[in-house]
Amino acid sequence: MAPMQWRDATVGGPGATELSLVLPCTEEPELFFAESPHDVEQAKVMCRGCRARLACLAGALERREPWGVWGGELLMRGEIVPQKRPRGRPRKDLAPISTPA
Repeated sequence: MAPMQWRDATVGGPGATELSLVLPCTEEPELFFAESPHDVEQAKVMCRGCRARLACLAGALERREPWGVWGGELLMRGEIVPQKRPRGRPRKDLAPISTPA
């Protein structure tokens, strides 16, 4: 089976007379643009079972969406990032400081 292109994605079944938006992102849309890393991870989990996930992600990458959860991935500045960093300065103990020899 060939991968579905985002332009070919449809919502609803064959013979549907009106657009039916039964997608996880329509239940709590603000969750997909949340500031909290916990909320972002929750949105990514909600995308896992979505039938439009791959088409959603492909479309977002093509449009270079500036931010948000699209197709189960977090996008920042049009690119996929693994996780959202909490606000504030990064902890000093996460990256070792190299000293000149």
